[in-house]
Amino acid sequence: MPPSATQFNLSDLLRSMFGPRMLVAFAMGFASGLPLLLTGSLLQAWLRQDGVDLGTIGLFTLVGLPYTLKFLWAPLLDRFELPLFGRRRGWLLLAQLLLMLAIAGLGMTDPAGNPWLVAFVALLVTFFSAVQDTVIDAYRREDLSDRELGFGSSMYVNGYRVGMLLAGSGGLILADHMSYRLVYLLMSASLLVGVLTTLLAREPDEPEGAPTTLAEAVVQPFLEYFRRPEAWTILAFILLYKIGDVIATSITTPFYLDLGFSKSEIGEIAKLFGFWATIGGGVVGGALLIRIGIYRGLWIFGFLQAVSTTGFALLPFAGASAPALAAVIAAENLAGGMGTAAFVAFMASMTNKRFTATQYALLSSLMGVPRVFAAAPAGYLAEWLGWQGFFVLCVLAAIPGLIILRRFAGWQEAHSLPAAAAERA
Repeated sequence: MPPSATQFNLSDLLRSMFGPRMLVAFAMGFASGLPLLLTGSLLQAWLRQDGVDLGTIGLFTLVGLPYTLKFLWAPLLDRFELPLFGRRRGWLLLAQLLLMLAIAGLGMTDPAGNPWLVAFVALLVTFFSAVQDTVIDAYRREDLSDRELGFGSSMYVNGYRVGMLLAGSGGLILADHMSYRLVYLLMSASLLVGVLTTLLAREPDEPEGAPTTLAEAVVQPFLEYFRRPEAWTILAFILLYKIGDVIATSITTPFYLDLGFSKSEIGEIAKLFGFWATIGGGVVGGALLIRIGIYRGLWIFGFLQAVSTTGFALLPFAGASAPALAAVIAAENLAGGMGTAAFVAFMASMTNKRFTATQYALLSSLMGVPRVFAAAPAGYLAEWLGWQGFFVLCVLAAIPGLIILRRFAGWQEAHSLPAAAAERA
């Protein structure tokens, strides 16, 4: 049995935090986050600059559909192994090379002359990116021990955010000084970080009982999961754990403007300072998870997420105060970063290593539901309740997830979670 949290000493903590596996998790997160905004905000800016109408630009959001359909091809990745580099690294290398070609190809298109060709190539980018994400999620679960999942997940998430920052903010800044074609070529070349990581990383051991037929790869992940007595409770928890935080942060920019903050203040404090506060929260949260375990981390960080959201409700009393905004952003983003680290580690620990790609794809798809559906009416709720009432509601929305967490009271350590028990069965 792994050592308990109380037996886990400083040398174990430092060895886990600064080991090569954490660097691999960060680099893979970077490779995973980089493509997202290349078909989002950066592509929208290029389309608008070239005179594409807003209706067509709006339709381009549909190219992101592969990110929500990862579970469709995940069984293939669990079942089949390519001739070189193993079951995970083989698929990952192929996806990354095709993704680099697709991103470079997107830069060669002509939005003004043939926007539908742009849409097709952008769809290829999102598809290969989604395949890469699916394999990386499976790799991380299989490469890291249960004890390392918390910090490893935080490193992955932070790498993901750095990749998004490079593609989003960096791409737009570069586009002011060079052609979009060259920007996309540079972004394609940046994915060499992911390729080199894949080549140098070790291949995880293939678990016993991995699927040997495609039918087994498609059916068994669902049967294994829903045979667990806690299956539906886990799904409800995934839907509700971060729902208050998601709703609160979905509409903060109009809130800041209504309080009288300038766009520059919002950009510098809420966006740039907030980005680094989130990164810091992920690092701190991941380090604490090594020490306290996923279950305790979910409790502590979930409580901090709810408490930090109250800062938004109190902010109107301070008015357009930059120090007050910085304090609220620091608290909310630090807590959010810690909560995300625990949440991602929790989902990974819920997967059975025999079907990692398929089960994680399903759970991560479910994780995105609140971001789309729960956040959609946020504007109407803010108009109805006022800003302070709205943020109080967001605090209350965090309570159901914490109540469900009480059902997991016996899961004191990551290695005692049902998925891990299923792996030993």
